[in-house]
Amino acid sequence: MKAIFQKYILNFKQASGTSRGVLNTKETCFLKIFNNNKIGIGECSIFRGLSIDDRPDYEEKLQWLCENINRNVEDLLFDLIEFPSIQFGLEQAFLSLNSENLFELFPSKFIESKDAININGLIWMGSEVFMKQQISTKLKAGFSVIKMKIGSIDFDTEISLLKSIRKEFSAEEIELRVDANGAFKSSEALEKLKRLSDFEIHSIEQPIKQGQFNEMAELCLKTPIPIALDEELIGVFNVTKKEELLQIINPQYVILKPSLIGGFKGSEEWISLAKKQEIGWWITSALESNIGLNAIAQWTYILNSKMPQGLGTGSLFTNNFESPLEVKNGHLHYNNTKKWNFSLL
Repeated sequence: MKAIFQKYILNFKQASGTSRGVLNTKETCFLKIFNNNKIGIGECSIFRGLSIDDRPDYEEKLQWLCENINRNVEDLLFDLIEFPSIQFGLEQAFLSLNSENLFELFPSKFIESKDAININGLIWMGSEVFMKQQISTKLKAGFSVIKMKIGSIDFDTEISLLKSIRKEFSAEEIELRVDANGAFKSSEALEKLKRLSDFEIHSIEQPIKQGQFNEMAELCLKTPIPIALDEELIGVFNVTKKEELLQIINPQYVILKPSLIGGFKGSEEWISLAKKQEIGWWITSALESNIGLNAIAQWTYILNSKMPQGLGTGSLFTNNFESPLEVKNGHLHYNNTKKWNFSLL
């Protein structure tokens, strides 16, 4: 076998705001494995400023992987423990290499176009006018679950946006999720959660910055809104440490992003531990191209979760790859009459 990697820059259709700043581009890398006449493709989707493997030696490690591709896969995954996005790309590439169809990795009714995945509509941070416009667009597009990023504009303005949605739609009609990306100070978080609870919020992701275990544990104990850990899971590699984190904080939910927490294997460890503690979970993409999103979606479907997932990021880029993935009426579909076009690679 031989392997190469290729860097690729995804361009946002419009600047996308989070509490960590505004995103205009998203870097990613593609791992290609060649064996006789077959090829396998996987996406190593590094998220600069967020991924634990955002390190100067990232591409050096990718090159090391290409040079050692004939080693046992389990050994490679172990040696890549500190590079979760590369682990994810490696898993995909081998699934792709060993499948009959390059991008059909997990056989199911989803890739047969017989079923779809319920997903949330994502509202990016921005001006009040911009956020209102996004909310209106998502509701018209048939989404019944809206996830709103909060924490970068005035909190009172964010409250008024939520209030305007609830005036028009009840919690039975529209499920509201919010994502603070760690924007709240621990001293003010509980008070802000109390204010948010007036609007029957389903859950809030990462209200305070990760690493504050005791403060987060206290919040999860007292919160009027279910709390979902997101960034908190990044960089926790050891199964014992994962279990310890969940036992200390005891959140209501965990959110799993395979690119950030060690691919399918790393995510499945978290799921197993969460189930043991009766903690809910769902899957979210982390700004992958359609190649990585496709792998996450197919895997998510076979997990049989009934919760709406966070997989609606495929239409954000101007230079994404044409794929069978389609969002219709708040659901992600795999339209197998459409063909892949990855000629840009």
